[in-house]
Amino acid sequence: MVALTLLAASATALPLSHVQPAAAAAATTSVRQDFNGDGYADLAVGAPDATVAGRAKAGYVAVLYGSANGLRTATKQVFSQNSAGVPGGAEAGDRFGAALASADLDGDGHQDLIVGVPGEDTVSGGSNSGYTQVIRGGAKRLAGAYSLATGRFAGDGLGERGRLMTADIDGDGAADVVTVERQKNLRVVKGPFDGTANGGEQLVTDRYDTRILDLAAGDLDGDGITDIAATANSGDEYDSRRVPYWMGTPNGLTPFTLVYDIDGAGLQGGESLDIGDVNRDGFDDIVVGRAVDGYDSDLDTYRAKGGRVTWIPGTAQGPDGVAATFFNQDAPDVPGTAEKGDGFGTDVQVADVNGDGYPDVATGVPGEDLGRAADAGAVVVLRGGAGGLTGAGARAVTQNTADVPGAAEKGDAFGRAVHLGDADGDGRADLAAGAPGENTGAGFVWYFRSTAGGVVSPNTTTAFGASVLGTTSANGRLGSGFAY
Repeated sequence: MVALTLLAASATALPLSHVQPAAAAAATTSVRQDFNGDGYADLAVGAPDATVAGRAKAGYVAVLYGSANGLRTATKQVFSQNSAGVPGGAEAGDRFGAALASADLDGDGHQDLIVGVPGEDTVSGGSNSGYTQVIRGGAKRLAGAYSLATGRFAGDGLGERGRLMTADIDGDGAADVVTVERQKNLRVVKGPFDGTANGGEQLVTDRYDTRILDLAAGDLDGDGITDIAATANSGDEYDSRRVPYWMGTPNGLTPFTLVYDIDGAGLQGGESLDIGDVNRDGFDDIVVGRAVDGYDSDLDTYRAKGGRVTWIPGTAQGPDGVAATFFNQDAPDVPGTAEKGDGFGTDVQVADVNGDGYPDVATGVPGEDLGRAADAGAVVVLRGGAGGLTGAGARAVTQNTADVPGAAEKGDAFGRAVHLGDADGDGRADLAAGAPGENTGAGFVWYFRSTAGGVVSPNTTTAFGASVLGTTSANGRLGSGFAY
């Protein structure tokens, strides 16, 4: 059994069968996905492999709304392509909800939910060309939907996880939707949107045949315009993982450049990333998760064993790869021990968890073994500060943490997806963790309200699965991803 430093605070335990940007509220804690405009962050979680009306992997999205007491299951909503007002119909393999994003696209003061449907067959692109849809935010809840963009090439999978996000890339005040075409080109659908028209499109082509794995947005050089960064590999060479970024300008995105390391080579990247000003110096930083180990490049990649998290500080000239700091579970003060296949860095999210004014980093470790429970999973929170990201004060949470509902079991993959958002409006980002392997692949989600001491606090854990949502549980893999 790998020893983990667990969060000391507790939560009310319930049997699993009975439990139940976007505008920024402050510089360090964003109210993400506020779909009803009440000032509390809401949570949207995808189950793209779920069966809907007997159609396997048609997929659905569940939404829980925030309140002064945290997330509420009583006002939940579940959307699929069979929901009233949502274009199309649930079909096998569509994978509705594979990617989720949010922004106030129409300027009505309520964030809208953007949903990726990468398995959709479209007239414009053909089989599995993909599709993106928007479900409108409103004064009470999400209602009404429209089509945003369709794939233009067979097999393109527009709207796949990691390849859908929102950002104002030209500084005009309107949110834009960023997707990926042909796995490598950024296709930007520009705002504002009114449900029938948009502000046009920009296609940023890639002459280097990159394969984009994940996207994030932030102001990397402090010029007031949002930039885009990605994790990517070169063509089909998955071992060659890099961190490209595109600078936002009044005319849209520039061609990408790479983050370089101390040797002048492209910094070894990973599969996931997020952006935030971890050291509060006025420049957003890139945080990269490199969860997949076992490749040849591990031999010359620092702290690659078991997965790693990399903090890349921002500067007036952009990301500084030379000053990057690296963490795995063998780094000082980080809970656990680095072991092959742990998956440390599987998903990374940046927000201020403890309310000290510095954004922290939450990352999943879904391959963590707990006793005899292989791949039971964990989530680790690393702290931010004036010196950047640090292992000091890092904490972990698992299903074996005191009073967390459920118990760690083989293959749960707790932490396969993580999310940070201030659902109770106290200025601290709360943690949500998905375990798509829970209950033999049905999937489950845990939500922990944060305190100054950490991400688990007494009597404030909410956990929910298909029984609470009223959905089909078998092979649903709820908790595969969250809206960002």
